[in-house]
Amino acid sequence: MKEIYLVRHAQSELNERGVFQGRLDSDLTPLGFVQARLTASFLRERGIQRIVSSPQRRALKTALTIGDVLGLDVEVDERLKEMSFGDLEGKGFRDLTKEERSMVLRWLENPVRYPLPTQEPLELFEKRVSSFLEDLLGWKEERVAVVGHGGSLQAIVCIATGIGLENLWRIHMDNAGVSLIRYEGSFRIVFLNRRCHLI
Repeated sequence: MKEIYLVRHAQSELNERGVFQGRLDSDLTPLGFVQARLTASFLRERGIQRIVSSPQRRALKTALTIGDVLGLDVEVDERLKEMSFGDLEGKGFRDLTKEERSMVLRWLENPVRYPLPTQEPLELFEKRVSSFLEDLLGWKEERVAVVGHGGSLQAIVCIATGIGLENLWRIHMDNAGVSLIRYEGSFRIVFLNRRCHLI
């Protein structure tokens, strides 16, 4: 059996400003650091044996905080980077929704059928996330924490459960939300976007 704890990074400065991030990077806010510590406390009792993180600052600082509390080193894996949203990165999400409402709503409904004009090709995004998940299943550790982003972690859930990336945005993970998927010959979602540790 393998238990995979999916941890979305804590609140970043660009999250606080409502900016469409993708490959843009930013530090955690003061609240974000608190969220990371609370998440670490939640995971401390879960017997985590390995932590792997996206290299992007908001995820890595979340992972390093967790690793500090758990006494574990953090590995960095490029395949956990957030999806690139191309030319739309850096725009305010509310402004973008007003200016390009139809495009954004179609993309949120089905990003496979209605991709953003300059985003990372979904087939490449799916390939790198699938590759990471396949490698993870070969690790000897049974309980792993994966710290990443809404897109990359939700893609792991879509791929693991076979529901396809057309449902990528029908799943939601909040900042510092924790999800657990379990593998015993097949994947099962144990819980999704748990946030009780943040209260």
